[in-house]
Amino acid sequence: MRLIAWHRLALPLVLGLLVPLAGCGAGAGSEERQRSAPGFPQVVDNCGQRTEVEAPPRRVVSLNQGSTEILLALGLADRIAGTAMWTDPLPEDLAAANEGVPRLADDRPSYESVLAAEPDLVTASFESTLGTGGVATREQFAELGVPSYLSPADCVKDNSGSGDGRRNEPLTMELIYDEVRDLARLFGVEDRGERLVAELRGRMDRATRELAAPDTSVAYWFANSESPYIAGCCGAPGIITRELGAENAFDDTRAEWPQINWEVVAERDPDALVLGDLTRDSQTAESARAKIEFLESHPVTRNMTAVREKRYVTLSGQAMNPTIRTVTGAEKVAAKLREFRLSE
Repeated sequence: MRLIAWHRLALPLVLGLLVPLAGCGAGAGSEERQRSAPGFPQVVDNCGQRTEVEAPPRRVVSLNQGSTEILLALGLADRIAGTAMWTDPLPEDLAAANEGVPRLADDRPSYESVLAAEPDLVTASFESTLGTGGVATREQFAELGVPSYLSPADCVKDNSGSGDGRRNEPLTMELIYDEVRDLARLFGVEDRGERLVAELRGRMDRATRELAAPDTSVAYWFANSESPYIAGCCGAPGIITRELGAENAFDDTRAEWPQINWEVVAERDPDALVLGDLTRDSQTAESARAKIEFLESHPVTRNMTAVREKRYVTLSGQAMNPTIRTVTGAEKVAAKLREFRLSE
């Protein structure tokens, strides 16, 4: 209720601030920008909605780290007015570009702080962030003339229940490449988008070339030691597993990150464990080090094959989510399977 009341009171002021800046704003400033940006307005079909900008956005707020990393990789750091919800340090090739980007919050930012950044576009990786129960809905931003964009990888997921949703169809890298292309188009840098997609495709091809591990099972643990979040069949870990020709130990569940008790994990006894190495501090066993300490001391897990053989692969949280870093995840898991001699 507090946000709704603030929204009503602040609406005239915020509209006055945002309309000259927003991609769908009017006035002389907007007309000048249109004249200097051939090919605009641009429209992309996004999760059943139209995302339209009249000129390349100048003050985008990216509500999730994965979305921010795409913008950085497209060379758009100077257009980012704010970012939030981070789990990991940036890779070296993006860290310098991000130094001047304002961090609205390490976790979920308030609606007020997003509006204070005067965005002309809002992007997010997850419906739980840009939707009911999140920072705000797309409709709320639209009321202020601010277009929004949600990752297609999350749109094809059933988010109607509790938890992290359910996938009825396996996720593919093509949807992540579509996100790169969409954002590049909205900013008028399509050539950069195509170069980035080509680079990611090439890296995935090189990582998986002449690699197959049909008899190797892998389990992915994101976080939480009491009731661990273990990857189901069809999200980003599913992409990695399929690309490597291996098996997901929990390929029989379509939940994105179901919470599975350790007795079941031990019973399935995967050949290797992929561990999220997170720097946030919102649940137990966030870092890979904490996960390994738990696995090697817990009476249920310490006798698992992967634990006895120390077959651990550590990945950033972003590599285990549907992001451009999923390619990095495939590279690292592929290298470790070869090192462990679990691949053909």
